Amino acid sequence: MTANVIDVDDPHDPRLDDFRDLNSVDRRPDLPSGRGLVIAEGVLVVQRMLASRFTPHAMLGTERRLAELSADLDGVAAPYYRASAEVMADVIGFHLNRGVLAAARRPEMLTLEEVIDGARTIAVLEGVNDHENLGSIFRNAAGLAVDAVIFGAGCADPLYRRAVRVSMGHALLVPFARAQNWPQDLNILRDNGFEIIAMTPDPRALTLAEALDVRRDHRVAFMVGAEGPGLTETVMRASDARVRIPMSRGTDSLNVATAAALAFYERARDNG
Repeated sequence: MTANVIDVDDPHDPRLDDFRDLNSVDRRPDLPSGRGLVIAEGVLVVQRMLASRFTPHAMLGTERRLAELSADLDGVAAPYYRASAEVMADVIGFHLNRGVLAAARRPEMLTLEEVIDGARTIAVLEGVNDHENLGSIFRNAAGLAVDAVIFGAGCADPLYRRAVRVSMGHALLVPFARAQNWPQDLNILRDNGFEIIAMTPDPRALTLAEALDVRRDHRVAFMVGAEGPGLTETVMRASDARVRIPMSRGTDSLNVATAAALAFYERARDNG
């Protein structure tokens, strides 16, 4: 069975509405309060969407990207609307160098209990409201053996197009859930055997290596906070340990995605 290809040359074709106005603040299709779609952008991200629980119901792209995706689309029922780059630009509102988009409806959110079942290492975020940092954390989590991501208060939407793109599609593959009661739900992690490690620039905290050395066989939850303010003191008090990354030259902190990556690496190295 080959891909379901439909040629479209009219940018006003209503079949393309799920891809319309991607840059609009209030009309873009990936707003949870609007169409509530998930948009994958680029061949690699579309491939990862096809491999995820986010099943695309439509794709829009050029002939060149169709050729690159031909093996992945074999047997896929969702239509591939084949259009010129100019038609695509009229529809989405800008020229898309990546040349292909896929749209999926948001499935029911996983619960915290579902995503931690069987997990050994998870990331817990508070106040991470920058989509690029969020996407980078997912990409780092996928590459460094982190099993799930939990969102506390004040976090951005991980399914916004930019977050999905920066994550290279891993936001669709790494399981995530939102804490319904924050920070009380940290007790669910503790009840399931997780040691909760809060990351901080505080020079009085244990180093990352020291904290993980005695937790090699434990389930671990790394908590990271927003750029600047970091984790709230209430959440810090709920942790089992406060840890820091040793810094040099008077620098007090790293970008949140970079700091998380170092924690994930140290954990993966310990368990390698």
